[in-house]
Amino acid sequence: MKQVLILGGGFAGIQTAIELQKSGNFNVTLVSERDYLYLFPISIWIPVHKKELDDVKVPIANIQKKYPFKLIVDKVSQIKGGENTVICENHTLSFDYLVVAFGSEKMVHKGISNTLSICAKPEMALEIRAKIDALVQKGEGRIAMGFGGNPKEKSAVRGGPAFELMFNIHNYLKSKKIRQNFELTFFAPMDEPGARMGKGALVMLDKMFTKYGINKRFGKKIKEFESDGVVFEDDSKLESDFTMFIAAGAGPVLLKESDLPLSEGGFIKIDNFCQVNGYPNIFAVGDIAAFEGPEWIAKQGHIAELMGRNAAFNILGMENGTPKRKGYQEHLNILCVMDTGDGAAFVFRNGTKAFIIPMPVVGHWMKKGWGVYSKLTKVGKFPRLPGL
Repeated sequence: MKQVLILGGGFAGIQTAIELQKSGNFNVTLVSERDYLYLFPISIWIPVHKKELDDVKVPIANIQKKYPFKLIVDKVSQIKGGENTVICENHTLSFDYLVVAFGSEKMVHKGISNTLSICAKPEMALEIRAKIDALVQKGEGRIAMGFGGNPKEKSAVRGGPAFELMFNIHNYLKSKKIRQNFELTFFAPMDEPGARMGKGALVMLDKMFTKYGINKRFGKKIKEFESDGVVFEDDSKLESDFTMFIAAGAGPVLLKESDLPLSEGGFIKIDNFCQVNGYPNIFAVGDIAAFEGPEWIAKQGHIAELMGRNAAFNILGMENGTPKRKGYQEHLNILCVMDTGDGAAFVFRNGTKAFIIPMPVVGHWMKKGWGVYSKLTKVGKFPRLPGL
């Protein structure tokens, strides 16, 4: 059987491995820096003590029990597409088909080390918790949270988790009866953070900021981060005892040394079928790929999984000599349950409609249910529901 090599153990890579292993037509090898899948969408509850780090992990060994692909825990150093070779720190691997799925890096801002991010390495969620705990212990403080964009890759933005974490922290402090002692501020360089979700979402977010007493600092580019706050382009400063910031995605540096075609932002150029331009046996899925589509598109986990399934389908079709292919562009949408800690809002947008539905109380339990569902489907203990 031919060798399929998958680089990356996130949503896109794991889903690709599962689908290819189910076909029984290939020797499937997954290369990941971690031996677990990390469920980033529910990591927002680690800082407020609703989840522990292990609760957000799915050991890849548990997935392998149902889908016995091979796992190599290693770090990719170089991709030589023309030679069908991938060089890792401890292995040199060859392939018949390659699926690149190891996500993006983050844009580097001056003083970024003065911040923590809920969308960075998993252990950082515990560091955020420690910062919040210290302020709770103190009984007062100033907390700033925000996210940035990448003008060279507009889809490489992660705003939702910043909103969710801020709302969860508001309710966490409220439950401690010390919310009145804290100044919470949300910041972003764009004029309307959250605009990708549609006008209805913007209206609701504004109402939530007002209801929760959260300050806003929008529309100013970030100059640098300091230990005690955020400095903007006009030299104004947002004072903060703790700053959480989600930097926009950036193309991984190692790709610059590869022979794969890259977008201006450093992401891998693909066609609608996730096939890398000029390389019929190489695919790129998830955050590592340069998306094409409307201005509002954003890279999300469910799109990464869809791309992984499509890539597996298309590889199987190529191998079987069938012409049918599946594309990702017609399925582009924004879909999320934006959790607040005591409720949520269901957000949806595609090319024809955009809406947001408030879900007090029940929405929070829906998101918790999604976390359980996601774990069970990954290990093959619950059937995958269409569209989820």
